[in-house]
Amino acid sequence: MSFNSDTESPPVEARSDAAPASSTLLPTLGKRVREIRDRRGMTRKLVAREAGVSERHLAHVEGGEGNVSIVLLDNIARALDVSLVELLAPETEDTVERRLIRRFLERLPQHRLEEVVFRLMRDFGHEESVRRKRIALIGLRGAGKSTLGTRLAREEGMPFIELDREIEKETGIPGREIFALYGQAGYRRIEKRTLDRVIREHSRAVISVGGGVVSQPESFEMLLSNCLTVWVKATPEEHMARVMAQGDLRPMAGNDEAMDDLKRILEAREALYAKADTVLDTSGESADESFMKLRRLVMS
Repeated sequence: MSFNSDTESPPVEARSDAAPASSTLLPTLGKRVREIRDRRGMTRKLVAREAGVSERHLAHVEGGEGNVSIVLLDNIARALDVSLVELLAPETEDTVERRLIRRFLERLPQHRLEEVVFRLMRDFGHEESVRRKRIALIGLRGAGKSTLGTRLAREEGMPFIELDREIEKETGIPGREIFALYGQAGYRRIEKRTLDRVIREHSRAVISVGGGVVSQPESFEMLLSNCLTVWVKATPEEHMARVMAQGDLRPMAGNDEAMDDLKRILEAREALYAKADTVLDTSGESADESFMKLRRLVMS
């Protein structure tokens, strides 16, 4: 009988040691689930539906009541768009810096919050050094993207890629005909597919991108996430004059209000272009002056 008495004491001792931890585990987990759900702005009903559990069961989890399986926790984590580790991890120490950042973010409107989160992910992500090896020039025609991009690529020993030309190569059709055949929506789909290919194939490059890419959110986000973006801008008058100096009279053909249209386009896209990493204003400058500014911007 002494065998039984020897084997009984360790389990009793183990239960005694585990009691304080187990008594706080479920309430802490429930609080964590509730806090993340609140931060996501999700109702309990929505999370329950996404996790495939009853709303009542989720209420028990958030209340720290009853046992919960790893499978169920994983489903809840997926519904909340966090990892299982993040769901189970205890909160780190609340520092002054964390509180200041939280307070700042809480005051931002939703559209600005999305922009801040995106910039944080982009600028402090582990692939930041890779992203900066691709330099993308965006903006309307006539700003100097091709002139400056060609020169920068040559000096840095990188390929210069004009996305419009790549689209024409991919389809075998001139750009204007693509618009005529497929419309703007069709063109943007081809543009997105081509941009994805260019990024996959080139870890280092200078890429000139058409000014309308900002109107397709997925393509523009792809560009911002994978390239150091430079908004090359000029005054509306210089945009128009430079395009016409290249022998392209289409901007003025049959359109007495071409300048007003151009100004409206620039105004409508300004907030989108401003999402670029940096801005190069070529207004009133020679090509050499603008190029020196561009080099400083991309090397800084």
